[in-house]
Amino acid sequence: MIPRVFTSMKLTKVCWFVGLFLSLSFCSLAKAGALLEAVKKRDLLRCGVSEGIPGFSEQDAKGDWRGLDADFCRAVAAAVLGDAAKVEFIPLKASTRFPALQSRAIDLLVRNTTWSFTREVLLKVQFPAVLFYDGQGFLVPSASGITQPTQLQEAKICVEKGTNHLRNLEDYGAAHGLRWQPLVMDSARETAEAFFSGRCQAYSSDASQLVAVRLWAPSGPDAFRILPERISKEPLGPAVLGGDQDWISLVRWVFYALVLAEETGVTANTIETKLAEGRGSLSRLSQDEKKLLARNLGVTPGWAVRAIKAVGNYGEMYERHFGQRTPLAIERGPNRLWRDGGLIYAPPID
Repeated sequence: MIPRVFTSMKLTKVCWFVGLFLSLSFCSLAKAGALLEAVKKRDLLRCGVSEGIPGFSEQDAKGDWRGLDADFCRAVAAAVLGDAAKVEFIPLKASTRFPALQSRAIDLLVRNTTWSFTREVLLKVQFPAVLFYDGQGFLVPSASGITQPTQLQEAKICVEKGTNHLRNLEDYGAAHGLRWQPLVMDSARETAEAFFSGRCQAYSSDASQLVAVRLWAPSGPDAFRILPERISKEPLGPAVLGGDQDWISLVRWVFYALVLAEETGVTANTIETKLAEGRGSLSRLSQDEKKLLARNLGVTPGWAVRAIKAVGNYGEMYERHFGQRTPLAIERGPNRLWRDGGLIYAPPID
C-alpha cells in the first residue's frame, strides 16, 4: 500500500507540472497573431522547403529555387511584403522540418508535407490548405517483373526518415500478411542512392516524389517503374504553427486566391485586364479588400493581385512544374479543378 503522504506529494507534483504546462500554453496562445507582424517587421519570409525534390522545391544551375512549393512561398511573400523575392529558402530534411517550425527557425513550412491528424494534434501545427493531392506508391526495377506491392513479400523497402511512409508500410503489410523489411534512410537522396545501389528491392514514397526519383537513376528513368497501386492518401500542403489564426488565414487565402484565379480564367498576364472589367469573384475580392478584408487580414490592399502576378494561377503553377512539357509530366488527376473532376476548388468569398 502506498503511504498517503507519498500519494499527496506525488499528486502535488503532478498538479504543479499540469499548472506549468497550462501556463506555458496560455502564454503561447496569448501571442497569437504575432507571427504575421514578425514577418512584416523582418521584411523577409523564412520558408522551409526540401533539400531538392524536382517539381516541389529544388535549386537550378543558377542557385534559384524552383517548384510548386517554392512558388507558393513567393506568393505568400508577395501578398504580405509586396515582393515575391523577399523569401529566404531554408532546405530541410523530412526529419528536421517540424522541429524547425516549432523552434520558429522558419515562418512557413512548404515541403511536400502530409496533413495528418497526429501532426495537427500532437505537434500543434496547422495545415491551411492542400497544395497537392498524392498517394504513397512503390518504385521497382523494370526488370523485376513486380506488378503489385503484395509481390514484395519479404523484400527490403527503402523509406525516408521523418515521414509517415514507414507507418503506412506497417499498416499495409499487416493488412496483407507481408513481412517486408524497411530500410530507413536519413534523406531523400540517401534513400534513392540506397535503392539504386541494390540495397532495397523497392523505394516507397509519395508517387510524385517517386517520379522525381526516377530522374536521378544512374541507368536512366526507364530502368525503373512506379507500381499503379497507392496504399495511402497523402494531402500535401503548407504547415504553420498553431495558435496564430491571422497567419493561418493569410496563408490559406493566398492559396485560394490562386485557385480562384484559375476558376475564373485569370492568369498572371491577364489579371489587370480582368479586374478592370469589374466582373466575377476575384474582382469583388479586389474591391472589397480595399475597404475591410485586407485590413482584417493584416495586409495592404492588393494582396491577392500581387500573389497572382508573382506566380500565376494554380493551373499555371502546376503546368510549369508538373505539366506534360516538364521532365516529370505528371497527369493532374485529383489536382484538377472540381469542375474538371478534380478536388481543387476555392471556398466562397461571401
